[in-house]
Amino acid sequence: MFIQIHRPLVFFDLETTGINTTNDRIIEIYLIKLMPDGSEDHKRYLINPGIPIPEQASAIHGIYDKDVEGLPGFKDIAHELSTYLENCDFAGFNSNRFDFPMLVEEFLRHSIDFDIENRKFVDVQRIFHVLEPRNLAAAYRFYCNKELENAHSAEADTMATFEILKAQITKYDQLEPSLDFLHHFSGQSNLVDLAGRIVKNEKGLEVFNFGKHKGKTVAEVFKKEPSYYDWMMKGDFPQQTKNVLTRLRLREFNKR
Repeated sequence: MFIQIHRPLVFFDLETTGINTTNDRIIEIYLIKLMPDGSEDHKRYLINPGIPIPEQASAIHGIYDKDVEGLPGFKDIAHELSTYLENCDFAGFNSNRFDFPMLVEEFLRHSIDFDIENRKFVDVQRIFHVLEPRNLAAAYRFYCNKELENAHSAEADTMATFEILKAQITKYDQLEPSLDFLHHFSGQSNLVDLAGRIVKNEKGLEVFNFGKHKGKTVAEVFKKEPSYYDWMMKGDFPQQTKNVLTRLRLREFNKR
């Protein structure tokens, strides 16, 4: 077993209509569920996004409107997928910044409040960029001595990510084969919301990570400018970010 885990670790990749987590939709999901005993379960979903797939997106992943015509939408698989991912941790390539936030946003869009508390996240791209800055194809070539064929298909990218993490753990002595270590090494631990709009500072306090209030605590902003909450709730922010913001606002309200 190349990594120490105590519950399933799910490697996954998404293909989507674009890169905006608020407005774009998932088209394809490929998952490898690695079990603590070393066994693997593979699963693929091809999904009708319910909106036209832009030509520039199809040119990248090779999935066109005709390929998803008549297929189930995300709402049709959401409960099954949510159940499949219960009590799992996650790994992917750029998954901390894109794939996982996009997946959670799709769940929220269909009224499934997907639990992200007490999950661990390993971003293989983050490890790669810290130790050997390149992209996925170069990472696959560097670590596995293989060419990435059929890049930007969810299956090929997920399989490559799975193999790369194995090779990274073997190659670098400073990488411990522990999910806790890789979770912190991948740089996910200070995020409060998945989009990174709110993070924890060195004191462990929630602070805004963008705009005019960047670096200020959420509690301070809510106290001095209560309308900022309303502005964000009406703005083009991911639903998961809004949910986190509401939770923090209620916490501050209950302290009064």
